[in-house]
Order: sequence, then C-alpha cells, then structure tokens
Amino acid sequence: MSYISDFSGGYIARNKNILKHLELTPINLFILEKSVYGTPIFKMGDSGKKIMILSGIHGNELPPQIANLYLINYLINSELNNTIYLIPFAAPKSSMNNERTFNSIDLNRASHIENSVSNLIVKSIEKLDIFAVGDFHSTAFNSNPGCESIFSSKSPTSESFLIANYISRDIGSEMISFDFAGSAYKGAVEDVCNLNGIPSITCEVLSPFGNVGRGTVERSFSQMKSFLSYFGI
Repeated sequence: MSYISDFSGGYIARNKNILKHLELTPINLFILEKSVYGTPIFKMGDSGKKIMILSGIHGNELPPQIANLYLINYLINSELNNTIYLIPFAAPKSSMNNERTFNSIDLNRASHIENSVSNLIVKSIEKLDIFAVGDFHSTAFNSNPGCESIFSSKSPTSESFLIANYISRDIGSEMISFDFAGSAYKGAVEDVCNLNGIPSITCEVLSPFGNVGRGTVERSFSQMKSFLSYFGI
C-alpha cells in the first residue's frame, strides 16, 4: 500500500450509507483507517499486465466504492496472473462528506489540472506503467447518463472501445462510445488516460446520489469482474 496524496483523507466510517453496506473485515478496517491520511492505493499480484480499478472520483457515488472493497476482499487470497492496483476511495474526504466534489472541484473534470487529486492519480498511472484503467461510477435518474452504461472512445486508443464492448456483451451494460477521447468534455480520468495512450473506460451503475440502490453494489462488482475478465483475470 502507498498513497496518491496526503491531503485528501477522510473518516469514511462517518458516511453511514457506506458503513452499513460493509462487513467490517480486518481488510476493510485497515483500508478505512489508512483512508484517514490520504488517498491509498493497493497492489495485488506482481506479474503480467498492470491493471487499475478506480472508484470514488465522485464521493457521493457510493456503490462502486463499496464494490471495490468487495473486490479487494474477493481477490486477497487469489493467485493472480496479472498485477492489479486498486483505489477504492479516490478522495476519502468527499466520500466522508457524501459530496460529489472535492474542495468544490469536480475531479472528473480536473484530471488535466496540475496537482488535483485526479491529476495525481493519472500521474501515478503513468509512473506505474499501468496498461489499462477501469474507472467506476454511479449515475442517477435524470442525470447524465442516467442509465447503467460504459463510456469508451474509439480513438486514439482503440482498445478502450474493445474493453467496453466486451463488458457490454458479458453483463449487459449499455455502451456509450465517442469517436475521440475528450470530445464531450475535458478532464475525465478515462479521457486523459486514453489521450495518453492508456486504454480506459468508465462504468456506471444506476443509483441515487449519496445512497445505495438495491442491487447496485452487486452490479458494479460485476462490471469490475468483467473488466478484469477481459484481461484473463
């Protein structure tokens, strides 16, 4: 374990909508403790391609953050043929406060802004030589996209589209694909990674902001497992 930043920490256990969906295993308690001091990143495995699972870019999108902890517990005793980096809480302070933004900054519009939390995550992705990134979110009715979906782009990193297509066929999430990364808006982790030649997607499940809809943790967990399955994990 290491830290992406030391200024983004928070007491995630204060968010009761997260806590009530967690089994307080030793692993989960360890992660909650470490999140007080910043944005922790966890490494599993030490061979093959390096893959990242990211959640919590928006602190009030709860199902994928919980699902990421499920995934860590699921993988902890597995023999992995690749290396997986996991960031369950991108901005623990935002998760603690059940807020979309971090210090009034939308981190999924700020990955290109020097030293924002999401920019530091992108820099870590590059430094660690990560091969592909799955960024996991939730969306609400009457918001964008407002349905369970997978965002990808066809250029300049065509494998983004291939990964999204695989997950869509595997578990049924709707595909939303752009011809060129960053054409809709700037600063998303997925787009900045794709523009830098790192195949990346954004997966969404449908849940009210700040809450956990029925079955949405399980759906996010399925998206994560399908993303890993694309790489034979």
